[in-house]
Amino acid sequence: MGVLALGTLDAARLQMAVSLGFHIVFASLGFGLPVLLLFAEDRAIRRADPVWMALARRWSKAFGVLFAVGAVSGTVLSFALGLFWPRFMGRWGAVIGLPFALEAFAFFVEAIFLGIYLYGWDRLPPRAHWLSGIPIAISGAASAWFVVSANAWMQSPVGFRLRGGTVVDVDPIRAMLNPSTPVMTLHMLVAAYMVTGLCVASVYARGMLRGRRDPSHRRGLAAGLALGLALTPVQIVVGDRAAKLVADRQAVKLAAMEGQWETEAGAPLRIGGIPLPAQERTAFAIEVPGGLSWLAYGDPSAVVRGLSSVAPRDRPNVVLVHLAFQTMVAAGFGLLALGVWAALAALRRRRLPGGRWFLRAVVASGPAAVLAVEAGWIVTEVGRQPWIVQGLMRTAEAVTTRPGVQLHLAGTLFVYGLLAAACTLLLLRLGRRPAEPAPGAAPVPAPGP
Repeated sequence: MGVLALGTLDAARLQMAVSLGFHIVFASLGFGLPVLLLFAEDRAIRRADPVWMALARRWSKAFGVLFAVGAVSGTVLSFALGLFWPRFMGRWGAVIGLPFALEAFAFFVEAIFLGIYLYGWDRLPPRAHWLSGIPIAISGAASAWFVVSANAWMQSPVGFRLRGGTVVDVDPIRAMLNPSTPVMTLHMLVAAYMVTGLCVASVYARGMLRGRRDPSHRRGLAAGLALGLALTPVQIVVGDRAAKLVADRQAVKLAAMEGQWETEAGAPLRIGGIPLPAQERTAFAIEVPGGLSWLAYGDPSAVVRGLSSVAPRDRPNVVLVHLAFQTMVAAGFGLLALGVWAALAALRRRRLPGGRWFLRAVVASGPAAVLAVEAGWIVTEVGRQPWIVQGLMRTAEAVTTRPGVQLHLAGTLFVYGLLAAACTLLLLRLGRRPAEPAPGAAPVPAPGP
């Protein structure tokens, strides 16, 4: 009943939020897991190693399930643009249509080669089979790049002119390569590889906590951590560049991220805290004097624009954006600490730690990486409000006027609930089965649920 009571705008926004939040997990795993697949199968071929081959076969089955669910959720998301935001697509479709069209081609390539890859086990020569996985990894990353470039355009709209309210002189290439594209696409790609690696490591760490210390678990843990943790410092650097871009182009979003209410020189960096919109202040935060000015503009005395400089109707949900940003940053530095722990142990002992506290931290790292991605997209999308196209079109102007959006939202929640349940059951069932070895090799123990 709560969903049906929502207004059209709120229902449409919630539908997009649920669709994006659900799909982004499967999309991340969809183009991150092929990298681990290629690594494991290459090691198996080079060394004639049945353990690596068993891991590759198991991960390929999991990838097939995740790809199927991601394809369905992505289809729902794409249809929602036209159904719930017709005035956005009607006005700006010619500007941002190119990346969506290219994403469709990338998806088709990925689907075709995934079919070849899954069917080709024991039917193709080993190296030919491995080569068929390369287009999957490339097209998956390309698909994500094209979609995120379209979203980046909504943050930094370029590649057109307005003449009397009409869009003219459209340059779709310039629109796709807008100022936000390089940072946002790299930020998303790195995040997805981190999610993949740490989720895989989390599964094997859980198995090791239950006493399964066989080579399959040790290698699955090591491969996942190598992919996920090695990219953590890279992601922190890219995230810093993304924040600087927000400071240059979306000052109100930056103010919401940091809980900055007043326009001031030498603005402090706030760690934690809870924004209080009615009082226009952020309580309980640890403040580092001049920290925000320095991080945003490289000058501890630089002026940072505050939320009070714009009318309340032009501000995003400050509480949600600030808390999501703090969550993302905390998760990122937590994963960095885990990476330092693992690296120091590996340098001193030539192996990863095997203690229970380390394994518990690895188990938590997978959900933490997913949480960071979800929080990052909340910052990106909610922080841009009330604009669907920054400074040019309000979200309220783009939403559909037809009734029934609430029923679509309820249907979306139902479908995603079924997909999540089916995916979970299939992956748990796969996890309980012994890994399928190469022909003639002994079975390899399962990683466990």
